[in-house]
Amino acid sequence: MEYTITLSSDRKFIVENIKGVISREIAMHVNLEAHALGKRLGITRYLIDVTEARNIDKNMDTYEFAYEDMRQAAGIDMFARVAILVSLGDHSHDFVETVLRNAGLNVRLFTNLDEATRYLVDDLTANPPASVDQ
Repeated sequence: MEYTITLSSDRKFIVENIKGVISREIAMHVNLEAHALGKRLGITRYLIDVTEARNIDKNMDTYEFAYEDMRQAAGIDMFARVAILVSLGDHSHDFVETVLRNAGLNVRLFTNLDEATRYLVDDLTANPPASVDQ
């Protein structure tokens, strides 16, 4: 597994790009790092690109990820808007979206990058994020 965490070119969202396999533990590690960057920059939008990653967790692991890991971890912004970009035909992330949404997180799956990006930034033109000096 390899991953990168970067700021989008328009500085409106954080991009998590994960390749290989993804599990509950890997997702938490990457999410904590990404949310720390988001907090530092005043950004609450995240694009998680798993088009080259397959979820290997069992349903119970996914449930615990949503209801225990994400909800109880200090440093996770429970009000963040998250778009998960998946490959067309990869349904290994479907249950993740369902359980995260049921746990109260604002998460949606997409197979199209433009749609995912629009979901993240459409409402920001009226309410731009605060400028943060680095």
